[in-house]
Amino acid sequence: MNLLEQLRQMTVVVADTGDILAIKKFTPRDATTNPSLITAAAQMKEYQPIVNETLRKAKADLGSGATPREIVSLAVDRLAVAFGLQILQIIPGRVSTEVDARLSYDTAATVQKARDLIGQYEAARGRARSRSN
Repeated sequence: MNLLEQLRQMTVVVADTGDILAIKKFTPRDATTNPSLITAAAQMKEYQPIVNETLRKAKADLGSGATPREIVSLAVDRLAVAFGLQILQIIPGRVSTEVDARLSYDTAATVQKARDLIGQYEAARGRARSRSN
C-alpha cells in the first residue's frame, strides 16, 4: 500500500490544484482551486483549449468596447468555473473555488465575487440539465 492509499484510510484527500490531469491521476474526493492555481494550470499546453474558449466568450460577451482589463477580469472568473466544472466531472465530492486574495479585507466584494461564481456554476448546471432533457 502506497502513502496516498494509507492517507485515504485516515482522512479525506483534497486536491489543491487546477491541474485536471493530476486530479485524474490521484483521484481525490474533493478539490480546491484559487486564482493563482488556475493561472498556473492555464499556462499548461494541455489546457489551452479551455483558456482560448473562455477568452473568446468573454470578449464576445463584453463587446468591442471592452478594455483588455475588463476582458481578463471576466475571463479569470470564468476560467475558475470552467476548471471547476471539469474537476467536478472527475471527483465524487465538491470543488471549492476561492476568490482572489486581494479581496481579503473587503467583505462586501468577497461576498459579491462568491455570489457571482456560484451564479456561474448554477447557470452551467442549468445548461447541462437542458441539454440532457
